[in-house]
Amino acid sequence: MLKVQGDQAWVSENVQGLAATFQNGPYPHVQHIHIGGQGTCPAPSADANGDGIVDTAEGKDAYGAVNTTLSTTGDTSAKAATDIKTAPSGGAFKYERTITLSPETLGALKDGTAVAVVHGLDPATLSPQAQGEKSNLVPELPLAATAPALCGTVTASQMSQVPGGGVDTGGGATSGVEYGWVFGLGGAAFVAAGGALAVSRRRDGAHRG
Repeated sequence: MLKVQGDQAWVSENVQGLAATFQNGPYPHVQHIHIGGQGTCPAPSADANGDGIVDTAEGKDAYGAVNTTLSTTGDTSAKAATDIKTAPSGGAFKYERTITLSPETLGALKDGTAVAVVHGLDPATLSPQAQGEKSNLVPELPLAATAPALCGTVTASQMSQVPGGGVDTGGGATSGVEYGWVFGLGGAAFVAAGGALAVSRRRDGAHRG
């Protein structure tokens, strides 16, 4: 769940079923809110090189560029997009943090073009071609490390109530108003700005089959 008051967003996330280990350690799963694209998750046909997955570059037309990084500590801007040291990790994890959203992310949430993406695929599930490729975001890492694993597009919906807790009401133009946004990523649920929103979900949405 994610609850927004002004530009402050409280995020609570419960994720299961991702790749668990990476180079003999917990698998880091960088995750972001993408904006500036078509507001959708890419179809398998976006796999331009035929390696069996839609990598971040191939999916950019659909979901746009990173604007907010859902990191565990520190920077939440696009500058932290590939910082695996502050990414949640493991095959299952719980994530909870209050972050500041940029005006651009808030705008994308309100107009329905924001897309949530969690990265990091299990190399063992990829084609031999994809297993041998390097990340187009961080060349020193394999493609699997940064390829999208989960993708959720944010769409308007009705909810009977917004869950309690999270950001306190403060001063300013949005004082006394709390906005809710919900999207699903392989069973994870969030709540965000611009009214109650729900997300269509694709488990391993960037991965064929």
